[in-house]
Amino acid sequence: MEHKPYQVVIDDVWFTVSKLDDTTFVISEYGHWEKVHSFLLIGDERAALIDTGLGIDNMKRMTDQLTDLPIMVLTTHVHADHIGSHGQYEDIYVHEAEEDWLVSGIKKLSVEQIRKDISRDITRPVPASFDPAAYTPYQGQPTGLLRDGDIIELGGRNLVIYHTPGHSPGHIALFDPSRGYLFTGDLLYDETPVYAFYPTTSPEDLVNSLERIADIDGVKRIYGAHNTIGLDPVLLDEVRAAVQALRKQDLVRFGTGIHRFDGFSVQF
Repeated sequence: MEHKPYQVVIDDVWFTVSKLDDTTFVISEYGHWEKVHSFLLIGDERAALIDTGLGIDNMKRMTDQLTDLPIMVLTTHVHADHIGSHGQYEDIYVHEAEEDWLVSGIKKLSVEQIRKDISRDITRPVPASFDPAAYTPYQGQPTGLLRDGDIIELGGRNLVIYHTPGHSPGHIALFDPSRGYLFTGDLLYDETPVYAFYPTTSPEDLVNSLERIADIDGVKRIYGAHNTIGLDPVLLDEVRAAVQALRKQDLVRFGTGIHRFDGFSVQF
């Protein structure tokens, strides 16, 4: 599968910022084992920041260099590696199914486990302000709630919200029809499995969500929240075939382990 290289515009100690086009940037955290990506989309009137990463360093330090427009944060889902710098921004939006998670935290997920996952296998220098022993996921009241079918207007550029549960109950994907960019969060990426075996996941919902994004017309590039930046939309053909295979073998209900397909894998 073809992987398009992108120009690096900021090579920071912790963050790497790459340019997808003149008004779209990916802010990557390659020094962490999860290789997390957040995305800044700039319109004529405001900008949207899709997720805010791990919170090991302050992402606003990057976005301030890219735009002076007001920024609204659009949360793909409320896992610690996607909300780390939420506290640096005023306008935060999350799907209604995960409002309570953002306010109160995820029940049955200990802060000790989160700290362990955040602090392991780090390969780049971290800022002095990062203390793994004191790391606490962001909690706060969102500015507003997102629902399936919402249109986010940035001025000359709109984003369509798709509710895509499975990896988490309020997970969303976002589609930019003006450019054909599909931002899939943790619903679809390559190299490592998409996870659906935690108590808060749903394999059946995940498969339904994969099928749904595979039917979006006009996708020219797929941007997941981890690993490779920019996947060819031919992957969506493989997603359709994978959905059929999973259902045919009853793996959605009964499958365990990692199920590999051409370009991506899922773990139930």
